[in-house]
Amino acid sequence: MTADLLLIAVHGWMLSRKVWEPFEKSWTKLETSIPLWCPDLPGFGIQSRPCKLRPTLRAYGAWLAHEILTKANGRGVVLMGHSLGGSIALQAESCLRRQSDHPIKGLVMLAAGGGIYQPRPFGRLRLGGQLILKLRPSQLPGPVGRLGPFQAEQRAALGLLVNSTNRGAVKQIPNLVAGLEVESLWISGEQDRVMEPGYVKHLAAYSSKHCLRELKQCGHLAMQTHPDLLAQTIHQWLCDHNLASPRS
Repeated sequence: MTADLLLIAVHGWMLSRKVWEPFEKSWTKLETSIPLWCPDLPGFGIQSRPCKLRPTLRAYGAWLAHEILTKANGRGVVLMGHSLGGSIALQAESCLRRQSDHPIKGLVMLAAGGGIYQPRPFGRLRLGGQLILKLRPSQLPGPVGRLGPFQAEQRAALGLLVNSTNRGAVKQIPNLVAGLEVESLWISGEQDRVMEPGYVKHLAAYSSKHCLRELKQCGHLAMQTHPDLLAQTIHQWLCDHNLASPRS
């Protein structure tokens, strides 16, 4: 295994790094020497959002790019984004792409797709998200409560919701994908009703170096429900593209 590669997993809207905990255990079981880092996006976990960090995809992408350079410390990086985290990952990759020695070696997009602006569906999405933020309890016991939706700061969550679903932000995503210069893996869940496989396939097609995988019987949170399958799928893709060595 190569020790010169780092896998970074970015969570989606209203979640936190805790959503990756089952996947972290599965990744460790693979006995790969590729470390995994799952950061909390500012305002969505234990880390508060700095006042200077605007709740937009571009601003969060710039924040993530800075964190990647610090955390990578000379290593190559495979960047994985889940749902809205995929859009932030694309922004970070675009920010780093301008540097001649950027560390991004590959991109994994999990339950991330779309790129087609539809006024009514996005209007309903914004309304539903605002309702969730307004009515959510301060805390909730059990598995759902541990994923982070009740930790998210109001301004961070609402700002990202609004600023990621406007016409300009949605239409920018395909351009970011088309500009990718690294291999990308796009993973959808067969039973995902939040980001259906067709939308993932549509957005992936903008990249000339993409690979599609559909996980059977998986919904939107494959890292929670099928962490072993997800870890094996990603690791095999890394091996196929010479980013990791096969397990002995």
